[in-house]
Amino acid sequence: MYHRIFEIENRLDEAMFLFGGRQVGKSTLLKERFPQAVYIDLLNSELRNRFLRHPEEFRESLLKYSPETLVIVDEIQKVPDLLDEVHWLMVNKGLFFILSGSSARKLKKRGANNLGGRAIPETLYPLVSAEIPDFDLDRAIQNGLIPRHYMVANARNRLKSYIELYIKEEIVEEAAVQNVGDFTRFLEIAAISDGEMLNYENVAADCGVAANTVKAYYKILCETLLGFEVPAYRNVVKRKLAKASRFYFFDVGIANYLTGRHHLASKTPEYGHAFEHLVMQEIVAYLGYSNSGEELTYWHTYDNIEVDAVIGNARVAIEIKSTDNVQPSHKKGLAEFAKEHPNVKQILVSRDRISRRSGDVDLYYVTDFFKALWNNEI
Repeated sequence: MYHRIFEIENRLDEAMFLFGGRQVGKSTLLKERFPQAVYIDLLNSELRNRFLRHPEEFRESLLKYSPETLVIVDEIQKVPDLLDEVHWLMVNKGLFFILSGSSARKLKKRGANNLGGRAIPETLYPLVSAEIPDFDLDRAIQNGLIPRHYMVANARNRLKSYIELYIKEEIVEEAAVQNVGDFTRFLEIAAISDGEMLNYENVAADCGVAANTVKAYYKILCETLLGFEVPAYRNVVKRKLAKASRFYFFDVGIANYLTGRHHLASKTPEYGHAFEHLVMQEIVAYLGYSNSGEELTYWHTYDNIEVDAVIGNARVAIEIKSTDNVQPSHKKGLAEFAKEHPNVKQILVSRDRISRRSGDVDLYYVTDFFKALWNNEI
């Protein structure tokens, strides 16, 4: 059992949308933190089909509860029309709700009731290092941090089932795309370019579809929470900057499986890509759970100088290298960024086990960086 860092009970007011990728542990967390809540599971096909036909029965089943009773509705995107009933029960009966789901796509597509802005959207991420006793870096880099995948030595079969279930339920059953074969091929190409700047034309050429189709596919990945984008840093000082976002799958294990990276060896480019992805994944979760409001971006100049992660308005710049022996050349991007933003805090994260300060740069061994991050020292 992992103790999740997300203090969901401190974020709850009248209502909350709790989103998160499949199998990140939403249901487990909700049952653990709110054992007295009324729990409605829309994965139950009999119950789901009944509410699809007669959504008013959902309301009728909850009229007996007193004001401020908490009701948890799991997989709300499967019956979006229930949100009208939720809204009525909040306004007229004073009930509180947590509405969880693994996709915002269907809610947006149907123009579902947003509860008059009363429901705060929150996200549960895959596991983070601080939630795992005896955190195993190499296992996390290979398997990813979805709980069921991290806990086994070899997650290949579980990852295979995960992708197959995603395609079946999110793509086929929801008729999200016209050609499932094209989308499946796109997933593989998107994984190969994971962490790189989005170039719809290049991906489209590799997939054999139109660029607009690829753009729509990426949107599906983001709306079904299988991936996220990191926008480019936009504050131009001297150098002309790239404008395209970077795309990452929401968990490094997913990208590894789709690219066939089953036995990552250190000091290889494949390991380096996965290492960077894991660190970015941890930063994204930290910013989400800490509710900092700071944007995560990356900095890339037209002459190909870059910094992997920038937090806020140049408050922190982070370069990620999988090397186990940091050299002065590894700090080049940070140094160039600091010329334009002299007050920035510079950090280099690597596998070099000696954390130290080198000039203006804090060099962190990766797990030391994770600890500093979750101790709010970054």
